[in-house]
Amino acid sequence: MEPAPIKPGITFEDLSRIDIRVGTIQRVADVANSEKLMQLTVNFGDHQRCILAGIKKERSNPKEIEGKQALFVVNLTPRKMAGLVSEGMLLDLGYADGLTPVLAVPENPVPNGTRAQ
Repeated sequence: MEPAPIKPGITFEDLSRIDIRVGTIQRVADVANSEKLMQLTVNFGDHQRCILAGIKKERSNPKEIEGKQALFVVNLTPRKMAGLVSEGMLLDLGYADGLTPVLAVPENPVPNGTRAQ
């Protein structure tokens, strides 16, 4: 594997603006108007969000991630895609390197809504 190039440098202030939280994927549903998007219903402890993720073609069974905890960026501006609004972004590992992506997950279960630092 040839790792993807390192992106341009950012400051600690830039990094501190990104809010990454743990959430449990409660439901994975097909997005009818998209060849790659799936709709995730994610529990962040005090609320749920709809997050669209381009995982339809990455997994033989996208529903296999239901019930799993993962890391999400939760302070992105909501974005309309395929007729639905996404309220965050799933973090995964490997896509930029040409690998089959895997979820970025906490080492052990933690409360939903726990913030990454």
